[in-house]
Amino acid sequence: MAENTKTAKLTIDGKEYELPIHSPSAGPDVIDIRKLYAQAGVFTYDPGFTSTASCDSTITFIDGDKGELLHRGYPIDQLASKSHFLEVAFTLLYGYLPSADELEKFESLVTNHTMIHEQMHYFFRGFRRDAHPMATMVGVVGAMSAFYHDSTDINDEHQREVASIRLIAKMPTIAAMAYKYSIGQPFVYPRNDLDYASNFLHMCFAVPAEEYQVNPILARAMDRIFTLHADHEQNASTSTVRLASSSGANPFACIAAGIACLWGPAHGGANQACLEMLREIGTVDRIPEYIARAKDKNDPFRLMGFGHRVYKNFDPRAKVMKESADEVLGLLGIENNPTLQVAKELERIALEDPYFVEKKLYPNVDFYSGIILDAMGFPTSMFTPIFALARTVGWISQWKEQLADPQLKIGRPRQLYLGDTARDYVDIENR
Repeated sequence: MAENTKTAKLTIDGKEYELPIHSPSAGPDVIDIRKLYAQAGVFTYDPGFTSTASCDSTITFIDGDKGELLHRGYPIDQLASKSHFLEVAFTLLYGYLPSADELEKFESLVTNHTMIHEQMHYFFRGFRRDAHPMATMVGVVGAMSAFYHDSTDINDEHQREVASIRLIAKMPTIAAMAYKYSIGQPFVYPRNDLDYASNFLHMCFAVPAEEYQVNPILARAMDRIFTLHADHEQNASTSTVRLASSSGANPFACIAAGIACLWGPAHGGANQACLEMLREIGTVDRIPEYIARAKDKNDPFRLMGFGHRVYKNFDPRAKVMKESADEVLGLLGIENNPTLQVAKELERIALEDPYFVEKKLYPNVDFYSGIILDAMGFPTSMFTPIFALARTVGWISQWKEQLADPQLKIGRPRQLYLGDTARDYVDIENR
């Protein structure tokens, strides 16, 4: 907990209460209201918890006004351009950049745990073929606790570590199997000779009938997508993982809860919504119509993939993602695709039009990631599972940090009750 040298005074009905103020290493000061109810008999009211710090953390920091995202203090643009996903995963989990030897051991550990229990294949076959891959992932990840009993004791540090590695290692396999099942193709087993991103692409696109070679440019783009989505502070799904964890739930149940929350279109489905919007616009000549609708306050239409709830300036992840988008589209030779033409023109307008510039509605990470995934051949139904795959390492890092927190309590938000007060029961014949 950060030190507090300042206090705030709150006056209620003429009585004054003193509240400690904690100063973080970065970000705004935080007023500590933990004893407010006990002392004053009142709660605070904060729908969506947008002004409430639910925990203290050393993992990720966001400054939305500056457009800054730091993992363990390292800027996201440096990590995305100089590092790779498993190195970032190690850094999130353990708090520092690994040595060459530590990284090699960590990568080997993850690589050697990518297979899932063979009986879990039956879980996939129990779903309808048209089941959404996210529905499959929620069920299968939750079911891992039925197969890996030796890593469900949250009070055992070794078991927590084993569960962490298993989830990071097996999530690409589970996501790829969910995809293969949805398109009626046989499962492809993981390969230990491939890196994390290449292995995922191989499991998604290889078939037994012929050899599949993973293009290194596509693998690098996928690795960047993983890296740029690895963690994002106390967002809805991370808070869900922490809330589930506070009850003492096993790690697989907690991550399944995070996946379920991420499934919401307001959270993990943004890149899918963006691509669907581009397809709705259809051609470049229709863009002015949609721009006019976006500027009309009375029109419910909103341009997806522009601006961000947290970043009031620019999304620091977007620049790196744009570089990958340009590389992938150039490699695949599909720059003339109508959807991509619409995307490029919208991007140009957003960077030049005074309306977008003044409101700081710059293209965000979802705008570019959806374009990349579509170009690679993924259906929109796989966009959120890929997001869940990447975010798993952030969820696990937050989960481990929370369990080590001596201040851990079960989450129990309060409410502003506006319903009826006590009423006497009326027998049915008298109603």
